[in-house]
Amino acid sequence: MQQSYDRPRQRMVQEQLINRGIASPRVVEAMLQVHRHLFAGDAFLTHAYQDKSLPIGEGQTISQPYIVAKMTELLNLKGHEKVLEIGTGCGYQTAVLSMLCKRVYSIERIESLHTLARLNLRKGRHTNVMLKCGDGLQGWEEYAPFDAIIVTAGGFASDLWLEQLKDDGLLLLPEGEGKSHRLVRRQKRQDTVIEEYFDDCTFVPLLSGVS
Repeated sequence: MQQSYDRPRQRMVQEQLINRGIASPRVVEAMLQVHRHLFAGDAFLTHAYQDKSLPIGEGQTISQPYIVAKMTELLNLKGHEKVLEIGTGCGYQTAVLSMLCKRVYSIERIESLHTLARLNLRKGRHTNVMLKCGDGLQGWEEYAPFDAIIVTAGGFASDLWLEQLKDDGLLLLPEGEGKSHRLVRRQKRQDTVIEEYFDDCTFVPLLSGVS
């Protein structure tokens, strides 16, 4: 079954990622290795490698491949890092991150998606991942500080996230209101924060609490 998706995945990487400026060899290789169809759900198998987000239930989505690759590339992961992900969803972004860092700690507020992600990641044999069902706005103090924090829902940053970053650590999120977001990368430097802006994008809203 997996063999039949190799060509669509290779085409996705070439046309949607490399041709649009994704240049990191490590990110490209991770996107080739992680099988998106395992995370898309049976109803969307034929759409798994298309250039679009897909519904995964509970009003949530799996992000389009380019956005997953772009956000991953902006983290500049070398392989030794501890990464906190806010918003596990179905686990696809989690899986890509797991190929590029030492360990991923991922929080999902919706219990059914937390369970789905656990099953998906197990199928894909991504073992350097720790999952939690909880309020992502609180971060994960038990395992802080983190080298990087990535947020996969649109809104505004929690003050706790910067507190849970190492010095020189990166916080990446789609910032904004409604359906209008822009990727923002903040680097913590002692008493200052260096801020950079990147692509416009649309994400599901960042919410508090657990459901």
